[in-house]
Amino acid sequence: MNSPIFEHRTIGEIAATLPGATGIFRNYKLDFCCGGDVALADAVAKTGLDLAEIKKALTALDTQGAEALPADTGALIEHILERYHAVHRRELPELYRLASKVEAVHAAHPAAPAGLANLLAEMLNDLESHMAKEEAVLFPLFRRGGHPSIVHPIGQMRREHDSHGQYLRQLDTLTNGFTPPPEACRSWQALYTGLSKLTDDLMQHIHIENNILFPQFDRAAPIVAEHSCCCGSCGG
Repeated sequence: MNSPIFEHRTIGEIAATLPGATGIFRNYKLDFCCGGDVALADAVAKTGLDLAEIKKALTALDTQGAEALPADTGALIEHILERYHAVHRRELPELYRLASKVEAVHAAHPAAPAGLANLLAEMLNDLESHMAKEEAVLFPLFRRGGHPSIVHPIGQMRREHDSHGQYLRQLDTLTNGFTPPPEACRSWQALYTGLSKLTDDLMQHIHIENNILFPQFDRAAPIVAEHSCCCGSCGG
C-alpha cells in the first residue's frame, strides 16, 4: 500500500491491494465484492459509520504474513477453482440437508428459518450454473489471453454476482445474522456456522473475480451502475 489516503479509492481496489482489508470491510458490513466500484468515503457516508475509524483500521493493518494471491492468471484461476468452486460444491449440498432437517424438526419454533432450504436449493442451482459457465467459457478464454468479445461474458458474470449478493442478503435476514437462538440444537448451530462461512467464502470469491481477475480483461466493459449488497446491511 503506497498511500494511507483511502477515502477516494474504491472499496474493491483497496480490498484487492491491501491484505486484511476484506476482513475490516466485513466487520463494518461494507460491500467490497458486488459494490466494490464505490469510493470508500461514499460507501461510508451511506451507512453513518465513522470514516476516520475505518481509515485508522486500514492504516494499522499488518500485512506481514498475509496470504498473497497468485499473480499469474492461470494460477489465479486454479486458486479460484480449488478454493472456491470445489468448496461451494462440497459444502452447499450439506447446508441444504441441514436446513431441511432444522426446518422440519423445529417448524414450531418462532425463530425457525422457514424457507431457508428452498433458498439454498435455488442458490445451489444458480451457483452451479454460474461456475459451469465460467469453467466452460470464460476461464478458457482467460487462459488463452482473452478475446475481443470477452467483455460480454464478463458482464454477464458480474450481473450474476449481483444476484448472488441478493441471496446472501436473504440468508442474513432469514438467520438473524447467522445467530441461532440460545436453545438451538447442534444441527441448528452447525447450519448457521456453515452459512456464515459460505457467506465469507462467496464474498471473497466474488471479490477476487470482480476486482482482481476480471479487470485484467474487461477494461472496455461498461460499469454497472447499481449493485446488490453482499453483506446484508450496507444498503448497497
